[in-house]
Amino acid sequence: MFLEFFQLQEHPFRLSPDANFLYLSKQHARALAYIESTLWFTDGFVVITGEIGCGKTTLLEKFLSELDESVTIARISQTQVTPVQFLQGLLAQFGYRPFRMGKAELLDTIDRHLESMLDEDKKVVIVVDEAQNLERNVLEELRLLSGVGSGREEVLSIILAGQPELNQTLDSPDLEQLAQRTRLRYHLKPLSEEETGAYIAHRLAVAGAGDREIFDPDVTEMIYRYTGGVPRLINTLCDTAMLAGFAEGSQSVGETEIRAAVDELRWSDYQSRTDRMAALKAGIENTLTGMETVARLKVAHKGEEPREYPISQGRIILGRTGDNDLQIDSKYVSRHHAQIVTYGPDSVLEDLNSTNGIYVKGKRVKKHRLRDRDVFVIGEHELMYLKQGEA
Repeated sequence: MFLEFFQLQEHPFRLSPDANFLYLSKQHARALAYIESTLWFTDGFVVITGEIGCGKTTLLEKFLSELDESVTIARISQTQVTPVQFLQGLLAQFGYRPFRMGKAELLDTIDRHLESMLDEDKKVVIVVDEAQNLERNVLEELRLLSGVGSGREEVLSIILAGQPELNQTLDSPDLEQLAQRTRLRYHLKPLSEEETGAYIAHRLAVAGAGDREIFDPDVTEMIYRYTGGVPRLINTLCDTAMLAGFAEGSQSVGETEIRAAVDELRWSDYQSRTDRMAALKAGIENTLTGMETVARLKVAHKGEEPREYPISQGRIILGRTGDNDLQIDSKYVSRHHAQIVTYGPDSVLEDLNSTNGIYVKGKRVKKHRLRDRDVFVIGEHELMYLKQGEA
């Protein structure tokens, strides 16, 4: 009904990356060119960084979607692993069953695979998403894989994509050799206000709006103020605003719908939110007002120390990749798996069309109102909801 109401063929503002919706701003076009250069310059790493939600993964999706059969791809997104686990994951991407191999056998198998690709005049591209999570010893294994003088540089290209912390890691003195092997680095910044308006129009056009202006051009400034030009946040706000318009029977989105969406999301302006996040990282959360913690989420995984995360008013998204508010790095977790929406004293858990679902007391649920000490399961992780102040 939503699509028919707005006369669209697809949802224009989904959170999951889709190469068909890629908007190539000047900087995104440049980053894509750097990524594509790995196909003809195989003599070093290409590193793409950016804040959460700036479009790194969508760029990778675009690049990978256009490769032909002359290129073999290994895409790694589970990056909180040991060197052996990383090498096993790499070979699994090439179609091997490596999980009982030791390190020596893994390296020998990779060598033989690369030699066979060279003999067949094929290229191998290793793409590592969320690379900021890689341990230094894993990055060193990647450097050794690229092995100048071994013949590998003729067949193997490596692309690292991650959050800005990746650059800080690469600049560490103990990784100087890897830094010297990095041929290109590019940092994606948020869109400008003008680009924000063009981004919205582009996604609507791809979704089937054509030349119709569903969004009033005058709301671009407001959208930019609350999203900071971050594509993922633009998607979240615009999708929520369109739902507000749909609920009210309005086929155009103006200031009223944007304001309703901001209120539903419980957002302050982008700069205030980023200042708050900086304060949280600095450990001074108690100095902030209006964003008090209403609950905690305890995340447990077999053999690991449980972790706790605060829940405030608004929406948090849980999923496998680093652009989520709470990352659960597991192959059993979808890219954007679930969300928890908190309004007043109530929190509601909702599945975001995940593959493996959410389970409460052994039953798969689509939506569940959370109560104190409720336990739900996502993949192999157990999460307990703890109301603030409850015994």
